[in-house]
Amino acid sequence: MKMKAAVVRQATDPYKFEEVELAEPKNDEVLVRITASGLCYTDEFGRTLGMSPIVLGHEGAGIIEKLGENVKDFAVGDHVAFSYAFCGHCKSCVQGRPQYCEKFNEINFGGVGADGQSKLSQNGQPVAMFFGQSSFAQYATISEESIVKIDEDVDLAMIAPFGCGVQTGAGAVLNTLRPHVDETLAVFGCGAVGFSAIMAAKVAGCRQIIAVGGWSNDGPGSPGNLKWRCQLCH
Repeated sequence: MKMKAAVVRQATDPYKFEEVELAEPKNDEVLVRITASGLCYTDEFGRTLGMSPIVLGHEGAGIIEKLGENVKDFAVGDHVAFSYAFCGHCKSCVQGRPQYCEKFNEINFGGVGADGQSKLSQNGQPVAMFFGQSSFAQYATISEESIVKIDEDVDLAMIAPFGCGVQTGAGAVLNTLRPHVDETLAVFGCGAVGFSAIMAAKVAGCRQIIAVGGWSNDGPGSPGNLKWRCQLCH
């Protein structure tokens, strides 16, 4: 199907909405109409991978419009959020640790899906995809294993960042650090990932949570004159 997507051709080029072709969903995929997508620094990193053209976006949410033949757990009209791709067959995936998929880099940062092909094309030529979704577009075809159903009364614009930023920050605290109640935790960086880590630390019962954010005289995020500011959150 034809749709509009934000295409990037060079690392320094702006996003430009162009018409691209999206492949029909395969047996284990769904077609989603994108209603919201987060913007993460990983998307900016994706510009530098040397794949041109590419459609970025990896924190998507939307509404299912079409199902592959073997999809049983979702229905047309379901509200969903989605995250990174994984092969589902390697040792890590079989053990329930898809974040350590042996093909993670290949199928998330390599411009193709698990089958080695991109689902996007333009004028008969492949367009690189990102994280198995390329959510900076009107539609995406996504593996059913990478999507989660969301209640319809939940704002999808609030849910989209859970696809990367929220789960990265919160997961680092709850699944990796696993702080004990009454411990003190310092979080360096107060963007989406940092704030998610702070919230997770609160849930974990940390006694003190210290947020350390950087800024400069040249404005937030600029490389010059970097200073640090500490804030006791709890």
